[in-house]
Amino acid sequence: MPWSGVLALLLASLLWGTTGTTASFLPADVSPLAIGASTMGIGGLLLFAATSRVSIAVLRDRDARRWVLIGAIGVFVYPLAFYAGMDLAGVAVGNVVALGSGPVFAALIEWIVERRRLDLRWAVSTASAVLGIVLLSLGADPSHGAVDAEAGEGGVVAGVLLALLAGLAYALYTYSSGRAIRAGAHPSRGVMGSMFGVGAILLLPVLILTGAPLLQSAATAGIAAYLAVGPMFTAYLLFGIGVRAIRSSMVTTITLLEPVVATVLAVTVVGERLAPLGWVGLALVLAGLTILVSARRGPKMAERL
Repeated sequence: MPWSGVLALLLASLLWGTTGTTASFLPADVSPLAIGASTMGIGGLLLFAATSRVSIAVLRDRDARRWVLIGAIGVFVYPLAFYAGMDLAGVAVGNVVALGSGPVFAALIEWIVERRRLDLRWAVSTASAVLGIVLLSLGADPSHGAVDAEAGEGGVVAGVLLALLAGLAYALYTYSSGRAIRAGAHPSRGVMGSMFGVGAILLLPVLILTGAPLLQSAATAGIAAYLAVGPMFTAYLLFGIGVRAIRSSMVTTITLLEPVVATVLAVTVVGERLAPLGWVGLALVLAGLTILVSARRGPKMAERL
């Protein structure tokens, strides 16, 4: 096994797992929309700049460009729904629901677009993930940590729904990236650079409208810069190293570390609490996701690009 690729994926997962906890230290007047727009907007522009030559080549390919533009919609929706979901449901629940539902939605998209058969393994894993999400919602404590206590249980439910939307958006740009790569035999870094670059352009108006509070202090600007450069730009470069060396099923299994890291940090650093029911739900989501990704074979995918 190429251990350099494994190490790159582990480091990327660790960086991704810090996003929710890091964002929780931003002042209350910084909206989750501003956080999402700055993270993926600035990070996406950096990614495009770092891969500009191959990214421009992808955009010039008509067949690949169609999938890049579709994927860019997912890149636009994902950070806005992801950070808004965490704001309402909490770091732990928001992360697990968004990341745990992504592969389920990806399989559904494959079935709708390509008529790829959904087998018994998919049904079992999906049932486990859905039950886990329900238990997580019931086991979240809206009175502790980063959860909006005033929103109460209704806020948690709304946050879970937004996290599911983030999972769908994540699946959309994951699937589209694979189709764009296959359309013109383009390198993954070029496809993702172009996709995130277009998505960043779509996010810029949101950042302009909501991002002023991010500049209120050096600390606030520093947190925003870390989210854009660390979990976005650097982590995706590390992920690119991993997917070139390791088969996709192994990649998705290794990156299951991300929601685990996010949950541990939410409980130990942010001070969130999960009832025993919530921990059971977390275990079910991770179990369902493990069952699903262990069955995925074939060409290398760009699940996390």
